[in-house]
Amino acid sequence: MADRRLQVFHAVARHLSFTRAAEALFMTQPAVTFQIRQLEEQYATRLFERRHGSISLTPAGELVLSYAERILALGDEMDIRLAEMTGEMRGQFLIGAPATVAEWLLPPLLSEFNAQYPQVRVRLIVANSESIASRVAERTLDLGLTEAPAKLPGLSGEVCREDELAVICAPEYPLAGLPQVGAKALVDYEYIAREPGSGTREITDAWFRANRVPVEELKMLMELGSPEALKGVVATGLGFAIVAREAVARETRCGTLVAVPLKPPLRRSLYLMQRDDRFSSRLVTTFVQFARQKLRESAP
Repeated sequence: MADRRLQVFHAVARHLSFTRAAEALFMTQPAVTFQIRQLEEQYATRLFERRHGSISLTPAGELVLSYAERILALGDEMDIRLAEMTGEMRGQFLIGAPATVAEWLLPPLLSEFNAQYPQVRVRLIVANSESIASRVAERTLDLGLTEAPAKLPGLSGEVCREDELAVICAPEYPLAGLPQVGAKALVDYEYIAREPGSGTREITDAWFRANRVPVEELKMLMELGSPEALKGVVATGLGFAIVAREAVARETRCGTLVAVPLKPPLRRSLYLMQRDDRFSSRLVTTFVQFARQKLRESAP
């Protein structure tokens, strides 16, 4: 029920960017600019300083932000409490996840949750782990399922599942016949990597460094933000990638890709990400409990 202009202001203040705020709110940049202009006219004061392509909060903007956070949080709580008084589980919440997780892990989970609670509407936002964590911190997402632990202040991440990562390559690629492969051996082959900011990229970079292979020494041929694009490029035989084994289960069964175990093994944790200070509705709490159980049951 909060004033839309206040919601837009909050997003711009958190991102310090009209463009990024528009993306987070699924609005056009001119629409965001218009809402901010209206708010500034209402209070007859400037809320942002605009200079050299960047913006910053004015003292008045800092004051409005402090109140906006409290107003928005109370508005969310009121809406949820009123809905809960009916005794029926209903409403909407937003969850974010990286593309890999959104494509192969979440669909059956969300489908089963919807079957149990048909009045609930779950909206899934797909982005990399860094972006998901940022949006949870900014309250534009209720929950996040990420491949990296919480690093931003005010966030907590609970490990809900672990997966094994492996090298993937085309069946005719030289690595395909190996029983396992180590970090130093991979230096000689073309590497198709996930984009910076991806949780998978973060943990694979850490794995190479832990095994005394500087990431700079890898023959990085491409950096791709889409798991499907990554798998498609690898299937052509251009190089290898490192992904969760389950993410390529269909391709390995069909024979279009081969998964080679890493030595030493590399496992990643998936985290349910929430704000520490966020009001937890019965709806969100129910989904967290449901997801926690189902994700652990489905772990390899």
